[in-house]
Amino acid sequence: MGVVVRVLLALVSVGFTSSSVSSELEEASFVGSDTCIECHTKEVDSWTGSDHERAMDHATSESVLADFNNVQFEHQGKTNRFYKKDDEFWVNIQGPDGDFHAYQILYTFGHYPLQQYMVQFDDGRVQLIPFTWDSRDKKSGGQRWYHLYPDTTPNDEFYWTNSGQNWNFMCADCHSTNLRKGYDKTTNQYQTTWSEINVGCEACHGPASVHLELAKQGNEGRLRTVDHYGFNRDLSQAVTSWVFKQGKSTLQPSDIKSTQQVKVCAQCHSRRVQLTEDYDHVQGEILDRYLVSNLTQELYHADGQIYDEVYVLGSFEQSKMAQMGVTCTNCHEPHTAKLKIPEESVCLQCHIASEYSSENHTFHQKGSEADKCTTCHMPETTYMEVDPRRDHSWHVPRPDLTQHIKTPNVCTTCHESESPEWASKALAAWFPESKYQNSQHYGIAFYASAIGHRAAADALSYIAQDNTEASIVRASALQRLANYPGQNSLIALGRAVKNSDAMVRVGAIQGSERYPSHQRWQIISPLLTDSILAVRTEAAGALARYWQELNPLQKDQLKPALKEYIAVQEFNSDRGFGRTNLGNVYAAQGKTKLAIAEYEGAILVEPYFANSYINLADLYRSQGQETLTEQTLQLGIKNQPNSAAIRYSAALSKLRQGEKLAASDLLKQAVDLEHDNAQYWYVYGLSMESINLGQAISALNQAFKLSRNPEQLYAQCDMLLKYQKPESKACLQQLSQFAPKEVIEQLQSRY
Repeated sequence: MGVVVRVLLALVSVGFTSSSVSSELEEASFVGSDTCIECHTKEVDSWTGSDHERAMDHATSESVLADFNNVQFEHQGKTNRFYKKDDEFWVNIQGPDGDFHAYQILYTFGHYPLQQYMVQFDDGRVQLIPFTWDSRDKKSGGQRWYHLYPDTTPNDEFYWTNSGQNWNFMCADCHSTNLRKGYDKTTNQYQTTWSEINVGCEACHGPASVHLELAKQGNEGRLRTVDHYGFNRDLSQAVTSWVFKQGKSTLQPSDIKSTQQVKVCAQCHSRRVQLTEDYDHVQGEILDRYLVSNLTQELYHADGQIYDEVYVLGSFEQSKMAQMGVTCTNCHEPHTAKLKIPEESVCLQCHIASEYSSENHTFHQKGSEADKCTTCHMPETTYMEVDPRRDHSWHVPRPDLTQHIKTPNVCTTCHESESPEWASKALAAWFPESKYQNSQHYGIAFYASAIGHRAAADALSYIAQDNTEASIVRASALQRLANYPGQNSLIALGRAVKNSDAMVRVGAIQGSERYPSHQRWQIISPLLTDSILAVRTEAAGALARYWQELNPLQKDQLKPALKEYIAVQEFNSDRGFGRTNLGNVYAAQGKTKLAIAEYEGAILVEPYFANSYINLADLYRSQGQETLTEQTLQLGIKNQPNSAAIRYSAALSKLRQGEKLAASDLLKQAVDLEHDNAQYWYVYGLSMESINLGQAISALNQAFKLSRNPEQLYAQCDMLLKYQKPESKACLQQLSQFAPKEVIEQLQSRY
């Protein structure tokens, strides 16, 4: 009897037909990593002590690395204390009320190169204390306590009792297995649960009950005949073999198959917002569960190099590696999370050694730090003071870009006394036939957009439609097109809506923001029935603001996706943005009481979230309740004194009430807090006309410098002409580069 026949008969004999196996996979449950030890000793041994195994733990003498032997730590002239009570670990630190309190440490968080500690409050909130243990050895500067965010105040999101340091929302989904957040909006409390406190086997492999049951019935051969050994996901590599091709300096994939490995890793190794706990992104798309961040100014340099902490995916998706089918386990051993082979050999798995030798490629001393592939192609950025993270975009060093758009490059980062021009010449001498140096790069367009250059719109539109660019790059270009509505942008958006990549389609939604309601409906309404949750809900949230303008048929078309959008915001109603988004939907629908309740709820859960005050105040303004508008904004200034946006809104309220001096004072505070905001400078300049003409003109000039918006330059010229200032001639000459001839002639007639 053949092996396959025997296996099938065996499966039937224990009740596992093909249909029942599929049903079991859908209903598989979590059984815990302890059940894996008996059969998978090698893998469990590798996992034990890894970053995943130690992602989180109960605070015990075995898990706690820090010194709690009645240690005192001075911060801002005040003494904090770390001590023990029997087997318990305690801290005495300053709370949000300014007083010192004793808190019991219940959990550890991570282990190397730093370990954080968490306390739990009566409402179920688990918060990371602000003091962190540097777990490196003493020679490296470790074995010490330090303050992770020394300049934060109780008004800051990242103050230790605020949402930025809340485990339930910020951390739990990635640091524990089978997590359910368990937030109750009515009580504003958490009952967060997990099947394992750390990142266990099933966090990656999925629930193992079917696998375990199959294993109990017989040998490994039987498991092989069932979907991925009884699991519902394929964690294999996308490329099974790499082959040499003439004329290529790297091995090429023989073929690339679709697997789920990257999606499984990406659920945690990405900068994203969780949308739901109900959709399985592994079987679908990552955007069925998470909204992944684009290459925004806040997170990345203009050329895509990492700036803020982005956890790999956004970098990796830009890379040639991703396009060629490389997956995480091509380089990393999945159970230790370390490199699978020595660093100097990882790249040589595919890159032909002779082509990438010191003599032919690095031009630095063999065996030196500068000779390593990672030094030039995966530069490190250190976060949390002691934790260096490598950039996984594998960019080619571009000092020529540094000259134009001020992005960092590894050459002059190392050779600090040299210039980017020097580095460019050196690379040109080493690689005279390079296709990279001085070549077109999307970073130029992204930088042009950041400075408001008039060529940005066409450049972004071109990148958005360039099929050779990575999807995350195209999506990021589309998002930036929101500032440049026009014909070319419209074409790019129209094509993006039909793109096969969900991230590009989300980019189209974001990029359509400035179009009038009827036009925006035409562009993105087809996405209301998209197959991917993030696409449907983002489209619904974008179009919901026009509710009053929609006809009954359009409203019916919007309702199903809008219901899902509301569910996403309800899931995130422990955060200010979730409740503010709900308030926006209800306000647009004319459900004023519900909207006010959601905005007030946003202020309750995050009193430092500026948008909740601004939107609530705007709702009061629309009802003609200027007193409530002003009261709301004053409360916002009190609770979030660092917000320029709240002061700007408060200034507009004062202008509506005819209080120009008070408005100008608030606008001055706004531009001082957010010096690069052209709109704030523009309105400040207009408000100062009758108070201080010199400051008014200077502010309008600053607005135009920042935005390159011809309307703001026109306002400056108009004011100069109104008061017959000698600078008006030069202003008109500059405006003539942007404005039609007849506009210039009309202004000149007043000179």
